[in-house]
Amino acid sequence: MIRAPAGCLRVRTAEHGGSLMTRHPFLTATLVGALLLAACGGDDDESSDPTSDATTDGTGTEAPAGSVGLTLQSNSIKGGKNDQEATYFEDELIPAFEAAMEEAGTPVSVEFTGQGVDDEDYKTQISLDLSSGSGADVFAIDGIWVGEFAEAEYIESLTETVGDTVDEWDGWDQIPESVQSNMMFDGERYGVPSGTDGRVIYFNKEIFAEAGLPEDWQPATVDEVLEAARTIKESQPDVTPIQLNAGVAMGEATTMQGMLPLLAAAGAEIYDEESSMWTGATPEMVQVLETYATVYGDEGLGDPDLQVRQDGRDRSFLEFSEGKIAMLLESDYFWRDVINPEAGVAPMENRDEVVGWASIPGYEPGGALGGNDAASMSGGGGFLVNPNSENAEMAWELLKFMNSKESVTQGAGDTPKITQREDVNAEILDVDPMLKYIAEDVLPVTHYRPGLAQYPQVSVAMQEASEAVVTGTSADDAAADYQSALERIVGDDAVNGG
Repeated sequence: MIRAPAGCLRVRTAEHGGSLMTRHPFLTATLVGALLLAACGGDDDESSDPTSDATTDGTGTEAPAGSVGLTLQSNSIKGGKNDQEATYFEDELIPAFEAAMEEAGTPVSVEFTGQGVDDEDYKTQISLDLSSGSGADVFAIDGIWVGEFAEAEYIESLTETVGDTVDEWDGWDQIPESVQSNMMFDGERYGVPSGTDGRVIYFNKEIFAEAGLPEDWQPATVDEVLEAARTIKESQPDVTPIQLNAGVAMGEATTMQGMLPLLAAAGAEIYDEESSMWTGATPEMVQVLETYATVYGDEGLGDPDLQVRQDGRDRSFLEFSEGKIAMLLESDYFWRDVINPEAGVAPMENRDEVVGWASIPGYEPGGALGGNDAASMSGGGGFLVNPNSENAEMAWELLKFMNSKESVTQGAGDTPKITQREDVNAEILDVDPMLKYIAEDVLPVTHYRPGLAQYPQVSVAMQEASEAVVTGTSADDAAADYQSALERIVGDDAVNGG
């Protein structure tokens, strides 16, 4: 591999598949600016010192003589962002891996290059590293970046980087296919997913009991959800029956907790990889917007004011914790960090006794995406092997070790959370029935956002469509406006509907 002199950013030329600008049309303005400002700082190659006793791996990491040097990178740092993860990597994972490899007769030295920055800054740095042929051997990215990075040819599938042996790893059997999809693109695995989450309907059992609704409520269709909301409104007019996130002020919470789960409940996804088409004003999208019209229109099943306030989501959390909202669609974050009796931002002392949960049903039984009875959306990231690594096979050994049952269990620590592995979840989530429900019932039917560069703009267009309905626009008109916005973003030849 040809290396740029120290301090100089190497831009790949046509012999490597085209210039950076022509090969990577999805680069953000931030990255383009960074590339244009990058300058050479000299022409000394610091890795070529013949007197050095250290070896250098494919990304420039020095390792003791006789061992392989690897680097591990994530957006976490001791004493800062994601402190628990960084501490685990440095103090437990890396020493354990190095000891295991030493015992196996293949010494490895691993350096953790943690970051603690905003996600977009981390993304930009990773992009710069990969585009210049450098970067850590194993690194973390958000699942929503996978498609964008793959299309830009920054990353390769695991089989391209490591070989067909990746398919033989027994760990895949413990990671649901739905969760694996978060680190996949065009049917290929690009990395191993880390922990994930899921969306459900939370409900107040006391409010339900007063309305004559069952404590073990599980609606079979979206219509049954709306019927429960009507029953609650009739029996308790001072209670807001349902909170369905909407509008631009709610940001991505509108898309992930509202629009996308309901779209999946209608049997559609926002982007179809097989056809490379985006979902526009299709019957399914209109059906979703009609649900918003029912909730926030004349029936008054939700509070439209919350959807347009800058602090609307926080207020909805508080109102649910105070027993003023009966149902709310959210992720397990709401259970763990919002209404947590001990450390929540809107704690409920009686959470475990009062709060119930149910899957988001399809509009028809068996009509949700994938032919399922229910639907959900999930987020999360994972780790990849750098295609620039000169020790890809050893990097894969590190990635497998990180995702073994023992390592994932140890990394979870004392705080229950949903991991990528079913066998680990079965052991550590018994203490929390809600998280156990997500792992066992929700993850098998969950879906992920498309990891494409256009997605953030598409998400805003969906938020705008929902807000239009909340503020009085008909579902049909809002869908038509969304179709037009979507065509401007991705091109009219890449949109279904309309």
